[in-house]
Amino acid sequence: MTRSDAVRLTADLIRCPSVTPEEGGALGLLSDLLGAAGFECVRVDRGGVCNLFARWGAKGHAKTFGFNGHTDVVPVGDEAAWSVPPFGAVEKDGILYGRGATDMKSGVAAFAAAAVDFVRETPPDGAIVLTITGDEEGDAVDGTRALLDHMDATGERMSVCLVGEPTCPDRMGEMIKIGRRGSMTAWFTVTGVQGHSAYPHRAKNPLPALARLMDRLAGHELDKGTDHFDPSTLAIVTIDTGNPATNVIPAQGRGAVNIRFNDLHSGAGLTDWLRSEADAVAAEFGLSIDMEVKISGESFLTPPGPLSDLVAAAVEDETGVAPVLSTSGGTSDARFVKDHCPVVEFGLVGQTMHQVDERVPTEQIQQLKAVYARILQAYFA
Repeated sequence: MTRSDAVRLTADLIRCPSVTPEEGGALGLLSDLLGAAGFECVRVDRGGVCNLFARWGAKGHAKTFGFNGHTDVVPVGDEAAWSVPPFGAVEKDGILYGRGATDMKSGVAAFAAAAVDFVRETPPDGAIVLTITGDEEGDAVDGTRALLDHMDATGERMSVCLVGEPTCPDRMGEMIKIGRRGSMTAWFTVTGVQGHSAYPHRAKNPLPALARLMDRLAGHELDKGTDHFDPSTLAIVTIDTGNPATNVIPAQGRGAVNIRFNDLHSGAGLTDWLRSEADAVAAEFGLSIDMEVKISGESFLTPPGPLSDLVAAAVEDETGVAPVLSTSGGTSDARFVKDHCPVVEFGLVGQTMHQVDERVPTEQIQQLKAVYARILQAYFA
C-alpha cells in the first residue's frame, strides 16, 4: 500500500491560489484525498467562505480525535520581490517555497496524510475529524466558527483537538501552545470645536485630550502575569487627526490601542476600564470621546494534563526535543475550538510565515507527519 506523501500534498496545496477568501481548489483536492480513504466529507460554506468537514468513523463516537487547520493564505505582497513564483511550489536543496508553505498548508498536509495512512493501516476503534477552513487569515467569522456551528447542528463532536499552526520559534519540537492571550482593539474619537490656531480660546482642541488619554492607557500596568501567561500588554497603534494645516485646530482626533490580555481579564472587563478612562479624560477637558471596541478573542488555557502530555511525548519521541508549554504569540482558531473541546496546538517552525519567499524544509514536513501519526497511535492505543 502506497503511503501518503505529505511533501507532495503540501506542494499541491501551495499551487492552489487560496488567498482569503478564495478556495483556489485546495479544499476540493483535500476532499478527494480524504474521500478516497473513507472519510465522509461535507463542504460547509458560509458568507462566501469555503470550509471542509471530514470524518472517518462513527458520528459522535466517545473517542474522536480532531485536527483543525486552514488552507487560506495571506496575499503575496510584492510578487517581484519573490525569487520564485509564490504559487509555484518550487523545491530547491530540500526547501519548499511558496505562499502557505509554513502557514499552514504544510500542517494541513501533514495531518491529512497522517490520518489517511492511520485509518488505512490500523483502523481505530473511534473516529477522526478534520475541520479545515478558508477563513483563518481573514475576519474568521465564517471559517472555524461555521464548522463548529455545523457540528453542533448535526450532532458531530470532537473529544479533543489539535490545531496544526506553526508553534516552534527556532527549532522543530520546542513548543506546544496550550492557550492563547485574548486580543481586542479600541478606537477613540475625541470631538472638540475647530478653530484658528492663533485664537485657541475660540476653539476646543481635541488633541491634548487625546494625548492625555493615550498616555494614561499606555502608562497603566494591567497585571504582572500569571502562572501560564506573561503580563498583558497595551500598545498604541495609531494617532491621527487628518489635519494638514498648521493654522487650524482640528475638530477631531482619533487614536487606537490594541490589548493582548491574559486570563486575569475578560474583553468585557477591559472594555469597562477603557470606557472609564475615556470618560475621566472627557470630563477633565470638557469634550466628548466616543469609543468602538472589537474583541477578536478571549484568553483561554487548556490546563496541562492528558492531552498536552500525549502530544508532548509524541513530539519528544520524534524530534528528540522536550517541548515547553506556552501561551505566547497572537491568536489562532483554537480560540473558537476551546468552547467545543480541549485543544492544544503543535506545528512547524514559523520563522518565514507571511514573508516573501515563505518556505519550509521538506524534512520538517515529514517530521511533522510522523509526530501527528504518533499522536494518533498513542490516542487510540
